[in-house]
Amino acid sequence: MPKLVLSMDGLVLKEMPLGKERTTIGRKPDNDIQIDNLAISGHHAIITCITNDAFLEDQNSTNGTYLNGQPVKKNVLRNNDVIELGKYKIKFIADDAKPALSPSEMIETAALKPFEMPGTATDVNASASGPAPRETQILSAAARQAAAAEAGAPAPAQLAAVGVIQVLSGANAGRELQLTKSLTTLGKPGRQVAVITRRPHGYFITHVEGASFPLVNGRAIDAQARLLHDHDIIELAGVKMEFFLRS
Repeated sequence: MPKLVLSMDGLVLKEMPLGKERTTIGRKPDNDIQIDNLAISGHHAIITCITNDAFLEDQNSTNGTYLNGQPVKKNVLRNNDVIELGKYKIKFIADDAKPALSPSEMIETAALKPFEMPGTATDVNASASGPAPRETQILSAAARQAAAAEAGAPAPAQLAAVGVIQVLSGANAGRELQLTKSLTTLGKPGRQVAVITRRPHGYFITHVEGASFPLVNGRAIDAQARLLHDHDIIELAGVKMEFFLRS
């Protein structure tokens, strides 16, 4: 069975078998492959499988669909073709052959991996006039639900509370940051960056950049988004912070 391999910056994010006749790709959650990124149109492209052939078709997307570096409207897919949507790449594998990636480039993806992308961001360690951190990936709706189910959703009373980050160490010790935006970026670009997302079922922290993962209560988080609880202690880019909920 043919499959697609979704990647960004050389890291494999997900592998998806093409088991349907039509596979839709876009930013909206009703797509088979959701990439919630402002560079991706709501319904960006479709892959249609007919017998042993597969066709890629652009759905009048704003930024276009590229195949092996060339803009396309509709084109047949061949083994190892690479579809480019913004910063994301989708490799088409016509058979069960493994993509030519080293183990160090792989990310285990037994389920949908969360990946966040802020439209706006706030850096605790940067001034308000400083440049916004680089784009990061976004957590799909299915992954958000899975993360909530694994970590345990907060009580209904907590949903109305606003999350707050208080810096406990460093030059900004004592500073508070209210997490009123849907996405807030913390850390130092080039060293260690994480994003906190505000969702209907709670606040989640996700590692974005850096060789080491942020610590929550002294333990490193993994590639999955981690649900934050009241009074969790976060250590990021050498700065210790406390997360708490304020009614």
